[in-house]
Amino acid sequence: MRPLHRLFLAPALVIGLAIVSACGSSESSGGDEGEVVGAVERGPEKEVRQSGETLKVVALGWSDGEIAADLGVVPEAIYDWQGHGEDAKGVGPWAEDSVSDADIEVIKNSGATYNYEQIELMEPDLILNVRAASDEKVFNRLSKIAPVASAPKDAPDFAVDWRTQTEIIGEALGKEEEAKEAIDKTDKVIRATAGDYPQFEGKTFAYGAKFGDAYGGYVKGDARFDVFGELGFVENPALAKLTPSGGFFANVAAEQVTALDADVAVLTTIALPKKDLESDKKITSLDVVKDDRAIILDEKDEVNAALAAGTPQSIALAVEEIAPDLDKAAGKVE
Repeated sequence: MRPLHRLFLAPALVIGLAIVSACGSSESSGGDEGEVVGAVERGPEKEVRQSGETLKVVALGWSDGEIAADLGVVPEAIYDWQGHGEDAKGVGPWAEDSVSDADIEVIKNSGATYNYEQIELMEPDLILNVRAASDEKVFNRLSKIAPVASAPKDAPDFAVDWRTQTEIIGEALGKEEEAKEAIDKTDKVIRATAGDYPQFEGKTFAYGAKFGDAYGGYVKGDARFDVFGELGFVENPALAKLTPSGGFFANVAAEQVTALDADVAVLTTIALPKKDLESDKKITSLDVVKDDRAIILDEKDEVNAALAAGTPQSIALAVEEIAPDLDKAAGKVE
């Protein structure tokens, strides 16, 4: 097993974690009544969980909760970064089956500042904060509450690739095999789609967004580029030259909006209605738009939301849904 990334780095508080798959699942562990199936060591004290008890997980990172639920461990609480809402239990429609019978506390998105007292009251056994801001102070504070699974130290804010995120969460939950299976399943969808559409190979690509009076583009490190890169597209050179802010998104000044003018583009908005993008003269002047080689998505479109979620489940759905539209767009490239 490879090292867990910054999983338990507060030695005075947490010196180890051993969790087997059954701890976080509603399924039987298969052990005898009273058999110890997991243990969390906290300094000189050891907390043990008996067969059939549930691992209490609080998922704070972007999509961490969806991935955990898909792997068979439904969190007690999920931080609702994408605003899916309480009725949806803080997850996207692709993850509904994973949480259908669960009672989940949905934590409303209030930015990257967590309410530590609220989290403490939940008395979690484990905190997932993997796809999140890389902040040592946050990590140290959360570590005083429970063991924390977080991103590799060198990962930019919110820019953990979906495979690494799934692997880290799988290891933290004792669900390594399930994590591998989830990744493999989505990899097969991506490979099959790339094979079905060889015309994607080598064409330049941009995934752009309009927010307020500004623009931006998703770059390597975010599923909204990485997935398309694996389908054969290449990053539009003009966009690649721009410096990412936060590791996965490059701001595009109004005078640089042609950086989004790739062979094929996906364009959307952030906190704006779709009509604001469709009526934007800078956007409509781009050849990729005029030639109908741009796929324009409403911010709440399921494909856009699924790519933003960036989980194995959501990526597989998005790839299958958008591939025919990409095919039409790529077919118009001279």
